[in-house]
Amino acid sequence: MKDPLKTLRDTRPLIHHITNWVTIYDCANITRAFGALPVMAHAPEECADMTGISSALVLNIGTLTTGLIDCMIISATAANRKGIPVVLDAVGVGATKFRDDMAAKILNSVRVDIIKGNYSEVAKLAGEHAQTKGVEATSIAADPRQVARTLAGSRSCTVVMTGKEDIISDGKRTFVVRNGHDQMGSIVGTGCMAASIIASFAAVNSDHCDAAKDALCYFGVAGELAAGKSGGPGSFKMHLYDEVYHLSDEKVEPMMDFE
Repeated sequence: MKDPLKTLRDTRPLIHHITNWVTIYDCANITRAFGALPVMAHAPEECADMTGISSALVLNIGTLTTGLIDCMIISATAANRKGIPVVLDAVGVGATKFRDDMAAKILNSVRVDIIKGNYSEVAKLAGEHAQTKGVEATSIAADPRQVARTLAGSRSCTVVMTGKEDIISDGKRTFVVRNGHDQMGSIVGTGCMAASIIASFAAVNSDHCDAAKDALCYFGVAGELAAGKSGGPGSFKMHLYDEVYHLSDEKVEPMMDFE
């Protein structure tokens, strides 16, 4: 897609999040910094209505409860009915049976357009042997590109695996994104932010594989630029927001590193 960031900022899509309480503030801020509009509505009495006026839905199971999962399914059903993208951030899948079961419940109850997680989370969803340490990735024995392709093909969706290299596949095409910086892993929340950014780009680009690739390239470039100005995690986070705010398609395009 040509000029995806300009399109996003001109469109200003509303991104509905049902997300975790640890990073909800960061997800709202990064969504706004990219130019979309965040809303966080978790109540079962209104969540479907909020999805009905939104352009994308993010489901993040980082601090899940059974009630929250029910609201996610209510909202995703509304999103499916409207035809807007649903992003599932499978935070911590592989850590507990409850978490695994709830992720499966979502995937088997509604259509999820983009499944996002780290290597071990996605591998677990794909049926590979993988264990997540809390919400942190562990190594997997399987080829991550093949894992992404297989899960994407079986679920007819786009799969995003985030790590040192980000892997995006719709089962037919596979992108590997190498933008980013180690400091992005020094603060809590960049993975959750990535899901918000992916949803924002997918809200204005129906090619979800291309949208996810663009989202991670742009976010990664911002991380690279922020790292060059920061002295540690605190200043990095501040500069990250500023660099996202000052991004442009013209600035990012020559810095995009993907195959």
